Amino acid sequence: MRRTTEAKPHKRAGIWYLVRRIPAEFAHLDRRSSPLKLSTNIAVADDPKAIRARQVVAQLNQNLEAYWRGLRDGQSAEARIRFEAAQKRAKALGVNYQTVEELHAGHAIADTLARVELLLNRQAIDSENDVAAVLGGEDRPRLRVSDLVAEFETIHSAKLTAFSEAQRKRWRSPKLKAATNFIEAIDDKYLEELTRADAVTFREWWQVKLVRDRLEIGTANKDFGHMNKMHRDIDMAHQLGLKPVFSRLRLEGETTGSRAAFTPEQAVAIVLSPDLDRLNAEARDILLIVAELGMRPSEVCGLLEQNIQLAAPIPLVQIRPEGRQLKNPQSERDLPLTGNALAALQRHPKGFPTYRDKADTLSATLAKALKKANLIQSKHQSLYSFRHSFEDRLIEEETPDKVIASMMGHKFQRPKYGKGPSLELKLRWLQRVELPLRPNADLTPTSSG
Repeated sequence: MRRTTEAKPHKRAGIWYLVRRIPAEFAHLDRRSSPLKLSTNIAVADDPKAIRARQVVAQLNQNLEAYWRGLRDGQSAEARIRFEAAQKRAKALGVNYQTVEELHAGHAIADTLARVELLLNRQAIDSENDVAAVLGGEDRPRLRVSDLVAEFETIHSAKLTAFSEAQRKRWRSPKLKAATNFIEAIDDKYLEELTRADAVTFREWWQVKLVRDRLEIGTANKDFGHMNKMHRDIDMAHQLGLKPVFSRLRLEGETTGSRAAFTPEQAVAIVLSPDLDRLNAEARDILLIVAELGMRPSEVCGLLEQNIQLAAPIPLVQIRPEGRQLKNPQSERDLPLTGNALAALQRHPKGFPTYRDKADTLSATLAKALKKANLIQSKHQSLYSFRHSFEDRLIEEETPDKVIASMMGHKFQRPKYGKGPSLELKLRWLQRVELPLRPNADLTPTSSG
């Protein structure tokens, strides 16, 4: 449902009103006489130019559309529950669920007769639930564009069990944005009613928006990719027979802006900068660990007390998928602690509770602080640039590729033999690329430690 014009106040008996016809898609749900006439309770004499009335009418219209959507969603939810119950019951009775239309379309009279015989043999011909399950009494639920993300999330629920809540939010957010943009550009249509023309119109809408708002082409292409993936996976999961309307929409000219590494001089300047003292202790020390060990910021934020082994013969951290999913299998690794990283974790032996599962908040905090202190020289530099800088330092020392991959958490492009680089070997290479120790390092544990 999408209005192309703004709702306007109408005069009736000296009062401003919202006058709105009930859309055809809601007429069977809202039985009131159409058009609806909703009073603003504002007299025309008191507001002759409808300044206040226009605001009230806009709110009344918004509430009305929300009411209609609620009626539709409630009906859709109820229909879905009935359909899923019928599917489950059909399976229990030993048949695949088919709607009445699907049974008739198959022209398999023998199958229909066999289903009736099944009900007779079970003396279930008078059971409304069994008849609906065996003879297709419930229609398949119809999904709208606004249902895409929730349905897609249900389909991929097994994969998402390993995600933390923050990871789920990051996974869901761009998909919600894509569906919301499509609804704004086109409408909240049923999936089976979507056409290639709708998708092309969405592409054209994005082309205008890119120029008007000076956005990167990749922003639009991400929307097209998410819509195509959700549409395709839902079609496959439910065998809806949808046409691939969102395929081949990508716009040409996309540039990939890769993060730039900090130069060795920059990395040292940041680590030693007195401006870091203005940060809270957890944010400052996470930065020092990322700079020293090249860990992903999210990996440092996710460290738990049992992952920080300060009393081991070689102090180390263990990166594990505990309460969250790691980027890839190779990300699970052990890293020795040296220099600023060791000092930072001696101050925080229990990890960083303020930023646990909140790497985005950390990155925003540090980006703001580093920019304010003029410690970032390029828009392509961020906290993650320390990770690239760490790899550059290892390469400069001619560290073996297998050792670099092991410490970075990257896949090593050769067959795996043995256990891989030992902790002792990693320590030797880490000591060769240590950054200068931040002066006056206070090793007193904080309240979080």
